[in-house]
Amino acid sequence: MSEDGLKRKRGRAVLVALAIGVTGVAWAGCGDDDGNGTSEAQERIEKGVDEAKQGLEKGAQEAEEGLEKGKQEVTKGFEKAEEEAGQGKTDAEKKVEEAKQEAEKKIEEAKDQVQGGYER
Repeated sequence: MSEDGLKRKRGRAVLVALAIGVTGVAWAGCGDDDGNGTSEAQERIEKGVDEAKQGLEKGAQEAEEGLEKGKQEVTKGFEKAEEEAGQGKTDAEKKVEEAKQEAEKKIEEAKDQVQGGYER
């Protein structure tokens, strides 16, 4: 797993731990025996926990989307590199063929000059 992935997981774990800690502190601070104060505190705690969960889910979704986008970009890069490598190979083969033809032409010219020299 990449370092960024580990950081994201640690970040999520920290957020969950904070949400649980806030819940515990709020719960412990509810010294009222009347049901109303405890009920309000519990609602606030639950709301905080829900918001933390939503934040975590959103962060995870954004991270997943970022990873997918990165994967697509890497794939495009590989495809482009393969295409360019293929084009380079084609160009090199063409140059080799041209050089071969030029060499054959020079050999024929040299043969003609040699034969012409013998005929004089």
